[in-house]
Amino acid sequence: MPSTAVAKHPPYSPHPSIEYSLNVLAAMEKKTGKNYEEWIKFTQDHGPATEEARRKWLKDKHGLGTNTAWWMAEMSFGKGRDAIDPKAYLKLAPGYVDAMYTGKENLRPLHDKLVELGRSIGKDVKICPCQTIVPLYRNHVFAEIKPATKSRIDFGFALGDTKAAGRLIDTGGFAKKNRITHKIPIATLADIDAEVKKWLKTAYDRDA
Repeated sequence: MPSTAVAKHPPYSPHPSIEYSLNVLAAMEKKTGKNYEEWIKFTQDHGPATEEARRKWLKDKHGLGTNTAWWMAEMSFGKGRDAIDPKAYLKLAPGYVDAMYTGKENLRPLHDKLVELGRSIGKDVKICPCQTIVPLYRNHVFAEIKPATKSRIDFGFALGDTKAAGRLIDTGGFAKKNRITHKIPIATLADIDAEVKKWLKTAYDRDA
């Protein structure tokens, strides 16, 4: 009898910046006649000994742009694949989160609960860890999980010029033109309540 179990949705999604990076690399191939793998090999075979020198060499001698020179130099040393490869990113993403909570293991259940809450808001929510924060995307970042101290996560929201009320704190992000403009400190599971869900849903809806 076939199983009726539903496969668990992967907890993380490829970072949206990867698509941008791949578009840049595709344009580089059209412009130079070499794809990025060929540039990496060329840099390994003919470039200077250090990553910094290779970046300069690729820009000055071969006319690559700043981003592409940076990526080729980095990848010529076996690093940075997560910036252009969704599979590489998804392989590394759980490690970013684990490292983020090293020494703050008491906060991990709060993180996991916030991820669960974020995914429950809409089917198009994407959880895309970086090395110090975990952004939540719809079309743009609409929320952010950040372990701020050993006893607190700051759950940030993209709420524009919304006036802070209740436990919602204005971060000054709107004046600085940052996406994340407000936050609610999360220290216990009980803090992840209806007020938190309300502001998360508001931020999600604003990014429609």
